[in-house]
Amino acid sequence: MDLRDRAAALLELHAAPELLVLPNVWDVYSATTVAGVSGCRALATASHSIAGTFGYPDGEHIPFELMLDMVGRIADAVDVPVTADLEAGYGDAGTTIARAIEAGIVGANLEDQMKPLDESVAAVAAAVAAGEAAGIPFVLNARTDAFLRAAERDPHDVVADAIERGRAFLEAGAACVFVPGMLDLPTIERLVAGIGDRKVSVIGFPGTPSHAELQQAGVARISYGPLPQRLAMEALARAAANVLTGGTLSS
Repeated sequence: MDLRDRAAALLELHAAPELLVLPNVWDVYSATTVAGVSGCRALATASHSIAGTFGYPDGEHIPFELMLDMVGRIADAVDVPVTADLEAGYGDAGTTIARAIEAGIVGANLEDQMKPLDESVAAVAAAVAAGEAAGIPFVLNARTDAFLRAAERDPHDVVADAIERGRAFLEAGAACVFVPGMLDLPTIERLVAGIGDRKVSVIGFPGTPSHAELQQAGVARISYGPLPQRLAMEALARAAANVLTGGTLSS
């Protein structure tokens, strides 16, 4: 598929009745491994995991050129659409998305960090404009950190903030709204009711509602952030502990 076809395929996956499931990847090896699993229809990168691979903490501490190089390598290595976690846009959302498209990326997360709403909407609009300028239906998964930065706020106010921001991001051209956090099913249902059916994206944790429940609630997509890398590193640690104490690797 060419770039436009990949973008169109990714957009269709978000609009389809079936929940889009994206185990996140962080390098070419993890990407080709997941892409080779039956049922994989698209890939999502995890900024936290890529930053950690190079020894940087999450939060735009990794140099953008290093992040861009890795997501480009991932996109080049697989035949499925790739959406990249591009944090808050590294200071210039429009330019960041334009360069990511040049690297083969057809969708992205863009976080608002709960900045003033007009600033966040402007960043979303700039990202969407970059996709339009490239001539592809770029799939922007606009993220609101309303729950991640909720602190001691009233939960009803947090939901209202997420809905307000989500609607504004959709009006600015985003394809989907990412609302990360430890969300129970009633909260997710309220978000879908307020933002739109097949317009809400969530992150999976132990205890997150099942895929069937999320699909029934009208959620478009679930991804897993840095958890797949953590699971892989835990498996590595167990294997290392085994051989360093005289054991053998499991068959």
